[in-house]
Amino acid sequence: MPQTLTIGAVLTAQELAERLAETATQALIDEARLSPKPGLVDSRSSGAHQDLTLDLMVRSARSLTSTFYLLALHCWQRPADIALRQEVGRLGRAGEAQMMAETGGVNTHRGAIWAMGLLVSAVAMQPERLLPVSIAQRAAKIAALPDAFSPKKFSKGSHAVQRYQVPGAREEAQSGFPHIIDRALPQLHHSRTRGASESESQVDALLAVMTTLADTCVLSRGGLPALEAMHQGARAVLQAGGVSTMAGKQLLRHLEHRMLADNTSPGGAADLLAATLFLDRVSVV
Repeated sequence: MPQTLTIGAVLTAQELAERLAETATQALIDEARLSPKPGLVDSRSSGAHQDLTLDLMVRSARSLTSTFYLLALHCWQRPADIALRQEVGRLGRAGEAQMMAETGGVNTHRGAIWAMGLLVSAVAMQPERLLPVSIAQRAAKIAALPDAFSPKKFSKGSHAVQRYQVPGAREEAQSGFPHIIDRALPQLHHSRTRGASESESQVDALLAVMTTLADTCVLSRGGLPALEAMHQGARAVLQAGGVSTMAGKQLLRHLEHRMLADNTSPGGAADLLAATLFLDRVSVV
């Protein structure tokens, strides 16, 4: 089992912010290193990416530690309101600029800044209430508020949302991260209970997200046929018992071959897996 963040004693705002930032950063690094992940950067290869490497992903994650720290510090015991939403947005955009400077302009963790930043903020708002569903609900309240200073950029993800009329990262957050709460976390715990290793359990959690997520990274690269192939392939692995079984391992290889052939990578699912690992490690004793 990974080490959890325990908040059993009274912490200062600075102490909590430091711990949350460390936990969030490590979750991003662990997601990047986790193997095997179909189409994604992992400890074996760069997957379907030509511009990403594991080293770049790790450096990108570490560049965001200060952003998570500032988000937690700002949101310490504060209610969700317009002022908080605008500052969360400003800090997130500053973190994105810092990430881009570290990576030479390569988008490594833009989606993760959104999801992880909201969850870090939500923990700091009420550090005494750390059930995952409670954290996700607080994050949803932040995400639902308007940010008048948010630039109206038309990203690949927003283009896919508009073209295919599917929910994107914003809608996932505003709904309380259902792919984390209803799919990834239950699968993570189920696989552990069944005796799968920690890495196998985490891959199963990723696959649980991939069974239904309208991943805009996949849609942008391969359209609806590639998305449906991802959904079907991920379901098949889990129905076979997950990646801890021989049948599951073989089906995962088939899924990986298909996604590489389609030149697709489930980046949205990877962002949600990192956020899942973060929530899994936040606990009260």
